[in-house]
Amino acid sequence: MTTPVSVWARDLLMGVRFAVAGGRPGWARTTLTAIGVGLGVALLLLAASAPHVLSAREARSDARDPVWHEELPPGSDTFRYEVLATTYHGEQVRGVLLQPDAGQDTTATPPPGLDAFPEPGEMLVSPALQRMLDASGNAPLRERLAEWEATGTIGDSGLVGPAELAFYAGTDSLSDTFADGTPSNNRSDAFGTTYPSTPLHPMLILLILVICVVLLMPVAVFIATAVRFGGERRDQRLAALRLVGADRRSTHRIAAGEALAGAVLGLVVGVALFLVLRSLASRVSIAGLSAFPGDFVPSPPLTVLILVAVPLSAVLVTLFALRGVAIEPLGVVRDAVPRPRRLGWRLIPAVLGLLLLLPLAGSYSAGGDGAREIQAGAGIVLVLVGATAFLPWMVERCVAAFRGGPVSWQLAVRRLQLGSGPASRAVSGITVAVAGAIALQMLFGGVRGEQTVETGRDTEQAQVQVSTYGMDYENGSRLFGELAGTQGVAEVFGTYSGSAVRPEDRDGIDDRIPMDVVVADCATLRQMAALTACADGDAFISVDPDQEAAADYVPLPGPGDTVDLGVDSGGVTYPGGPALWTVPDATERVEPVSGVTGRWAHGILATPAALDGSMIGYGYTEAVIRLAPEDRAETVEELRTLVFGLPERPYLWQLQSESVSDEFATVQRGLLVGAIAVLALIGASMIVSQLEQLRERKRLLAALVAFGTKRSTLGVSVLWQTAVPVLLGLAVASLAGTVLGVVLMRMVGLQVSDWFGFLPMAAAGLVVIAVVTLASMPLLWRLMRPEGLRTE
Repeated sequence: MTTPVSVWARDLLMGVRFAVAGGRPGWARTTLTAIGVGLGVALLLLAASAPHVLSAREARSDARDPVWHEELPPGSDTFRYEVLATTYHGEQVRGVLLQPDAGQDTTATPPPGLDAFPEPGEMLVSPALQRMLDASGNAPLRERLAEWEATGTIGDSGLVGPAELAFYAGTDSLSDTFADGTPSNNRSDAFGTTYPSTPLHPMLILLILVICVVLLMPVAVFIATAVRFGGERRDQRLAALRLVGADRRSTHRIAAGEALAGAVLGLVVGVALFLVLRSLASRVSIAGLSAFPGDFVPSPPLTVLILVAVPLSAVLVTLFALRGVAIEPLGVVRDAVPRPRRLGWRLIPAVLGLLLLLPLAGSYSAGGDGAREIQAGAGIVLVLVGATAFLPWMVERCVAAFRGGPVSWQLAVRRLQLGSGPASRAVSGITVAVAGAIALQMLFGGVRGEQTVETGRDTEQAQVQVSTYGMDYENGSRLFGELAGTQGVAEVFGTYSGSAVRPEDRDGIDDRIPMDVVVADCATLRQMAALTACADGDAFISVDPDQEAAADYVPLPGPGDTVDLGVDSGGVTYPGGPALWTVPDATERVEPVSGVTGRWAHGILATPAALDGSMIGYGYTEAVIRLAPEDRAETVEELRTLVFGLPERPYLWQLQSESVSDEFATVQRGLLVGAIAVLALIGASMIVSQLEQLRERKRLLAALVAFGTKRSTLGVSVLWQTAVPVLLGLAVASLAGTVLGVVLMRMVGLQVSDWFGFLPMAAAGLVVIAVVTLASMPLLWRLMRPEGLRTE
């Protein structure tokens, strides 16, 4: 007895046979579908691997961090450590100094990636760092690490990624205290620790949610488009089945079987492509992120979802596409009397999406059971689906109104008027991507403003800052001289500072903040206070009116008063007793200014002849550096090399006018990685779709050339056929993306500051037009040969 299931199975199997054994046309269609679906599946599998990639990187990072102990006695299984990081041309180099307490007899377990602790004077480096050291042109980096000899490499388990620059160096110079005398607490007995996770701000969670939707929606749209490749020829083949008795439903099921075969083959292609890309992962680094091939393990639930959803969507999309096609025994009735597309239902997804998003305006907060994230994600998806559904109607209505023009324009317009569906489907992916990217760009700009803090530093006046605690005054002065003598340095503003308190104010100091004490030359002091005159030997009292009136600051001294310079920032006297200094009688009160140094001092400003900086206990050494405009990057590297080996470990960083939170910077890098992948997919998908459309019109193109049509005319016609739908798609995407962006910003209480955020993405769409057209030219020229008139 025939059952519905058996009928479906029979017809689907017949469709599969047509796909794999249907001659050259069937194979061509199946191959194009498999390539298209395979590209999408590969990207989906990469996306499904992202959680494991991130967790694997984090696990390796935690596993190599020493366990911290406040107090740990030395033993045969203990070791000292010190993190020694540097930067080289914008790339972070992570270094760790290791010193086993028992020397060569240690029983301590070495860090992951190492078989044993390095001996003093030796280091083990990551493969990426070894390549950089071996490469020519990296002399500053080699000089920086010249203290140690590279004797081996770090294994994969000791690196967060294959492109990480890292080293472990052996030493025998680590002690119980830092240079300023404070305990180092740098002894441990094991590696491997965990850190509590910090919840992300709701703005960042929404931003991540939008990124995921925007990056994955074009993939889903492209897969749905790929299963419809070659639809016109397929329908003509199905018409022949009607002659041998197949009914309308059977032909639809057979067509679904063909699509199913292409989708399943696409899964195979996608998995194979994923494995190839996975094997090449160690050679790629994007925005400083890299991963080992073994990190790319797709999430099992997501993998099952992909393997089930792709073939199922192929069947459903095919059945949906055939609902308006009458396949009769005498041919396909598709375009004889075109029925205009209806607008009503195409607006429903976008309206539903806005109805889901608008209630969240001004009240979006993440957390709980995730219901708000699901609501927001569903709303974003529906708005983007609405833009895709609206595009075919938009293209049809616009091209119907086109009249006249050059021959190439008329050929393109007539082709679009006869059937705009394939062209609309070809650009649906870029429409979704651009609409989502515009919304993302608007939200990204708003969130960046919230996650960015103005530093107040004038990067035109100074570009580099060097600072350290615990360096004595003599070495600090020597450091200022060496910095000033570095080629490419125009000026150095050096300060040596500490804290002070009047002896009579020591009672109750725990509740108040000591005054600042700064020793510097006159050029530097003029950057910190409004001085009428200054000479070596002068001293000043810098008075901040707000801080002077505050009860939590100690009173400032006057001329002739005595202050204790041997205290820390909490007013506690350093070992060795007080260091008393008398304020000169000619000391002038001045107002602080925020100059190049960025310091806003409230306290004593003194020149070296007025105050011996060595009296300041464990001072803070700081140099703000103005660079010459020539070759600043190399000058910065020379400065890094100069300060790297100093025992006080000065920290050098380049000044910025604004700083961005670490979480936002991480999201920004993730967006860049995903955007590159999706843009590559969009370009590939449009090229495949364009080639499929050209293949469908092979005989027509050859016939036009045979009748005398210029090849250049047909080439320009292909350009117009690509450009018109893309331009209309960009218009729809700009509108949908702007509306979605405004709604998303209102959800987190942000105001729209850039109404022209769609322009960069629109420009990207124009670039896609040029790339797709150029890529299709070789096939177009080949199809216009006389051999294209042959038929089988």
